[in-house]
Amino acid sequence: MKISEMAAATATNIETVRYYVKIGLLPAPARTGANYCSYGSEHLARLSFIRRARDLGFTLDQVRELLGLSDHREQSCAAVDAIANTHLAEIDRKIADLQAMRGELSRMIGDCRQGTVADCLIIETLAPARLTQ
Repeated sequence: MKISEMAAATATNIETVRYYVKIGLLPAPARTGANYCSYGSEHLARLSFIRRARDLGFTLDQVRELLGLSDHREQSCAAVDAIANTHLAEIDRKIADLQAMRGELSRMIGDCRQGTVADCLIIETLAPARLTQ
C-alpha cells in the first residue's frame, strides 16, 4: 500500500505518517524496486492504533509506551491501566481548569455595565493597569 492510501484510510496527514516512521512509532516500510515505500496491513493497524490514541489525547510518549505494551500481549494490563489513569487524571485537571476559566469569564461578562469600551470591565480586567489609563 502506498503512503497516500494508508494516510487516507486513517485520515492522517502524509507528513505525519513520515514523522511517525522517523521517530520510530511506525516501522520503516519495505521499498519497491522503484524505491517507493510499501506499507503493509501491520502498518495500517499500527497507524490506526496511534491515530485513535492521539484522538483520545495520549501524548506521543504515552502512545510509544502503549505500543510497546501491546507488543507483549501476555503481560498484565496493569501498566496500560496506569498510563490510562494518568491520562484520565490529566484530563480531569484540564476540565477543572476550563471550568475555572469559564467561571471567571462568566463573572467578567456578568459584571459588564454595557457602557463604552473605555469603561469596559472586561478590557479593564484583561489589560495591565498602564493600558487602561
